[in-house]
Amino acid sequence: MAKGGFPRGGMGGGMNMQQMMMKAQRMQQEIEKKQQELNATEFSATAGGGMVTVTVLGDKTVQSIKLDPACVDPDDVEMLEDLIVAGVNAALKEAGDTVEREMSKITGGIGLGF
Repeated sequence: MAKGGFPRGGMGGGMNMQQMMMKAQRMQQEIEKKQQELNATEFSATAGGGMVTVTVLGDKTVQSIKLDPACVDPDDVEMLEDLIVAGVNAALKEAGDTVEREMSKITGGIGLGF
């Protein structure tokens, strides 16, 4: 056993620093590729029983908002505003949850703030 209590050849199971760096580099490349893929993926959600449909990208930019004409009531603008907010929040949550789940597959559950 070498000084410091670690067996010769590096820490844990004989993995040396160079192998760890190569593994980390591969993981970083996989993360970057997956992030690009997810950023271009569309996520849609509805609110008000389908009255409002919101589509966002994985990078959390809003792509479109579609309104059923039946929900456009000039006397109840607040309801329409609430439906739009609910739809946007649901689509962003779907995108965020998917990004987190996909990145977790690559990182093995290590939280890296995606």
